[in-house]
Amino acid sequence: MTVKNLANNHTLLTQQERRESNARSYPRRIPIAIEEAEGIFVKDVDGKKYYDCLAGAGTLALGHNHPVAIDAMEKILRDKRPLHTLDITTPIKEEFVNEVFSTLPTQFAERAKIQFCGPTGGDAIEAALKLVKTATGRSSILTFQGGYHGSTHATMSISGNHAPKEKVQGLIPDTHFMPYPYSYRCPYGMKEGEGHRISSTYIENLLDDPESGILPPAAMILEVVQGEGGSVPAPIEWLQEMRRITSERGIPLIIDEIQTGIGRTGKMFAFEHAGIVPDVIVLSKAIGGSLPLSVVIYDQDLDKWDPGAHIGTFRGNQMAMAAGTASLKFIKEHKLHDHAAAMGERMIVALKDMQHHFGEIGDVRGRGLMIGVEIVDPTQVQSSSGSYPSHPALASRIQRECFNRGLILEVGGRNGSVIRLLPPLIITDEQVSDVLSIIEEAVKIAVESIE
Repeated sequence: MTVKNLANNHTLLTQQERRESNARSYPRRIPIAIEEAEGIFVKDVDGKKYYDCLAGAGTLALGHNHPVAIDAMEKILRDKRPLHTLDITTPIKEEFVNEVFSTLPTQFAERAKIQFCGPTGGDAIEAALKLVKTATGRSSILTFQGGYHGSTHATMSISGNHAPKEKVQGLIPDTHFMPYPYSYRCPYGMKEGEGHRISSTYIENLLDDPESGILPPAAMILEVVQGEGGSVPAPIEWLQEMRRITSERGIPLIIDEIQTGIGRTGKMFAFEHAGIVPDVIVLSKAIGGSLPLSVVIYDQDLDKWDPGAHIGTFRGNQMAMAAGTASLKFIKEHKLHDHAAAMGERMIVALKDMQHHFGEIGDVRGRGLMIGVEIVDPTQVQSSSGSYPSHPALASRIQRECFNRGLILEVGGRNGSVIRLLPPLIITDEQVSDVLSIIEEAVKIAVESIE
């Protein structure tokens, strides 16, 4: 049977289930076979059109098949440019590095070095961990509850979610999880907005306590907005405190910008909201203009590697560099980070208004176009911080009702109870209105179904 003869979603999904591994994830919640895609829209093989507010888990900053990215890719082919060069440089690569460095805050860019990694963000996180351990001679890593940094052996070790780890033995040692300032579900049981100061004090005391049990760390790694953890934004003051605390103690600060970077949160890089300068940032997803690419950018003082200390066959993806350069230029020229901030604010205001009508919406949060809507069970007892228990079954039902009405979005966060919105940065006012209308109808139907 050829693909051409597979005429409908059901047939393709059945074949996928038969042939692909049990590790596949998205098709279980988004049962679709995509045939066409443009902008914010995808069309399945049955001809149904969907708003795509998953956008490759944030990869597609310009949406599907944006002309700027397509033109850059086609030019590579027309001009017979190399497609694969390992880490040998090319004019395309140098232009990409120039564009990335010009996008970074000047204070960081002036001292920056870049390492090209394998095509996934996980590989770049692996590289960042190796970098700081090599540079400091230390082994401990401070990471945060709720964080997600990848699914490789090391990145899984420093990520918070339990399920992927349960059957994998021998995770990397000396990994220490700190409480993240998750306002709605404060790990200290405090009311919203109060817990981050306790978090800062706790971490600073831990680092200065000669009997804390934790040796001086090689690095602290964090997300400015936790993605898979439920679109949880860190308070600005807390981020500034983490930078002060690590800087004063000579601890490299790694910011994972894999999902937040390149305009997603309303700034080109999420750490810019706090006005801080990290030691290391990790980029992937949107940096390749929709194609696979990942890099680590770091302060020159950390560049203690020997030749070949981190390699990867596909670190020379020229087409991704060309598409990435074109996409970065377009985003900056059209100020899509500002547009993301405006569209995100509009969505958050509307969703918070929706929250007044549905007690099942426990929290609405985010920065820019990285938004989380936490679904709860308001019939249960509140925690000391004022939050209700999560309601994953209802969140799943809302996701399904959105899908049935032509909207693709993801669930994540604690117990899979957070509706996550990651639309392309090009989303228009009209499209925002359509998406919000679908969500409101889906929530109404889903809530009524459980009453």
